Amino acid sequence: MKKYKSFLYSYYLSSGVRITAGVVLPAVIFSYFDMLSQGVAISLGAMCVSGTDNPGPIHHRRNGMLICLLFLVAVATLTSLAAAYPVFLGILITVFCFVFSMIGVYGSRAISIGVSALLIMVLQIGHPSQGKEVIIQAAYILLGGLWYTGLSLLLHKFAPYRLAQQALGECIAATANYIRIRAQFYDESADFDKASRHMIEQQVIVHQEQELVRELLFKSRYIVKESTNTGRTLLMLFRSLIDLFEKIMTTYHDDYKELHKLFEGTEIMSRYRQLILQLAAELDDISIAVKSGRRSRETTALADAIKETRRYYVELRNKKRNPETLESFITLRNILSNIEDIANRIHALHLYTSYQQKVTTTTEPGDYEKFVNRQDFSLKVLTDNLSLQSNFFRHSLRVSLATLAGYIISLSLQVGHNYWILLTIIVILKPNYSLTKKRNFERLFGTIAGALAGLIILYFIKDRTALFMIMLVLALGTYSLLRTNYMLSVIFMTPYVLLIFQLLYDTPIKNVLTDRLIDTGIGSAIAFIANLLLVPLWEHEQISTLIATSIEKNTAWFKTVATAFMGKQVPPTEYRVSRKEAFVALGNLSDAFTRMLSEPKWQQKNINLIHQFVVYNHLLTSHIATLSHFGQQFATMNATKDFIPVINYIESELCAAKAIINKEETLTETARPPHWQQIDKRVTTLMINRQKELQQGLTDTDTRKLLLPVKSVTDEFRIIHDVATDIKKAGLQLVERGEIR
Repeated sequence: MKKYKSFLYSYYLSSGVRITAGVVLPAVIFSYFDMLSQGVAISLGAMCVSGTDNPGPIHHRRNGMLICLLFLVAVATLTSLAAAYPVFLGILITVFCFVFSMIGVYGSRAISIGVSALLIMVLQIGHPSQGKEVIIQAAYILLGGLWYTGLSLLLHKFAPYRLAQQALGECIAATANYIRIRAQFYDESADFDKASRHMIEQQVIVHQEQELVRELLFKSRYIVKESTNTGRTLLMLFRSLIDLFEKIMTTYHDDYKELHKLFEGTEIMSRYRQLILQLAAELDDISIAVKSGRRSRETTALADAIKETRRYYVELRNKKRNPETLESFITLRNILSNIEDIANRIHALHLYTSYQQKVTTTTEPGDYEKFVNRQDFSLKVLTDNLSLQSNFFRHSLRVSLATLAGYIISLSLQVGHNYWILLTIIVILKPNYSLTKKRNFERLFGTIAGALAGLIILYFIKDRTALFMIMLVLALGTYSLLRTNYMLSVIFMTPYVLLIFQLLYDTPIKNVLTDRLIDTGIGSAIAFIANLLLVPLWEHEQISTLIATSIEKNTAWFKTVATAFMGKQVPPTEYRVSRKEAFVALGNLSDAFTRMLSEPKWQQKNINLIHQFVVYNHLLTSHIATLSHFGQQFATMNATKDFIPVINYIESELCAAKAIINKEETLTETARPPHWQQIDKRVTTLMINRQKELQQGLTDTDTRKLLLPVKSVTDEFRIIHDVATDIKKAGLQLVERGEIR
């Protein structure tokens, strides 16, 4: 039910409804006046423009749709004029494919504009106009685009916060899934390596959702200015969610197998797992509430479960605590305290969903600019990418050459609707190998499954009204799932296309189905060969840059966090910006590694070593988050000069690692390894005193209260120190193997 409700209130479904209405209504209305062909042309313009109506600030969506509309009219006109001249049309296809793929350097919305322009080009090849019909057809496409743009802007006017709420709800749901994956570490029978991979993959999804919400909130003037309580509440919800995610990332133990072994025969680990799953369930409820605009219902179940687990922990500690298990119980206590802290933060999120909390923020509107990246639209960005060093340039060459090959093959084949070959190539080919491979499989399988579904529908249902209603449902499924589940979207899309031909043109189903399967198969084969052989750019050739960036951003965040242990204050905005950049860099690195796993085995060079880098950077980010948490609580009692050599050494090791990865000369001498004697002496003294107190039966003492913060902070500095050293060693190994170019 939660998954159903989540999809029901998602922007995927609402955008599917909007696109379906925008595309279908013109054809239906014009057919009523016996002007079906004109209505179809208008629907075509609406469909192509809808492809650029991606989630984002409303002025970005508006500008993107209008720019797309200009391209659509120009491309449709030129394609129709060239359709009668095969050679000239082949040249035009090649040029258009290169140009509209290259504009992807200007961001994801520009990519959508390019795909829409190529889509109208392909559709015009299939149904070219002649004479004055060229101008009339372009006018209808223009009208359809304006109709959809007006519809989208009008709906936003009625519900200006709706998209931001839906995107924020999706971000909360992604965070809930991340927590759910982390709960697997408390399951003794779980595959910890597999859980780690899933955690890294989910972290990428969380960061992508966070970036979208930042775009929607921080680039929307009416929200940033905080003119309404709704805008202020959304900003506070998102800020609290980011703080919550940082808290979730904190790591108190890296060897869960050891914890399971130490506490075998007890319920403590399974109880922790159940608590974490309850945290995820609470976030799911909040996600649905935020997307629907309703208040979430909070129960006392989570608080009661935490109290019961706290009671069980105390009983277990009193029974099994001794000098040998003291450190393990400190770890368990930290984990439980972390769960309680997360629960308190979730309680605050519950309160915000009422939109009745009085919310004030100290962030100035200008500060939000620091959290978002501004796209540079200068010509220099395009010219700088006109080389084989650019992935966009290689992708553009790949698309243009593949579509030219597809066009030549389509001319030599006596198959109807052969423009579907070009359409398949354009929608399948993506800038990286892994996504293209995934799209290729999904397109083929989805087309076959959808064709079977279409045959069944048309075999049993003959009534045209019923077929039209089914077509609407298929259209809704196609447009709603296009961005979330491409395979399922194609399964809906294929019978949708079959019904269109059956209802509009009364074309024999066998002919359409045969053409669809043959053309899709040919297009998929061409896309696969192009993806593998035409100027490919493999992940191992560019991942070193992402590794260096992740190290750099983690270093900057560590310096900000460590400042608190030197008795200095860090401005909140500076801290949040450094944290955001570290999270984004780690997400980009993890995403690249995931793509690398999908590439051919012979291109997965030093995959184990690169996996170590990803794990080390994930550990580094997690432990910096943990250190930050302790800094907020215990920085005052831990502000000592003894940590300065440690901080300097960690910073120098990370800077040296980055220089090694980038093959740069190290400008400064590496700091001397810190002397831990003085730091360890403080912890050791407290540990010895505490062990003596336990032997004497003393439980609640000043030593106990001081031991937790001092030992926890010291342990985090030591772990970060060791991880920084490991990162540097791994960098040296990569250089020795000659994999950094």
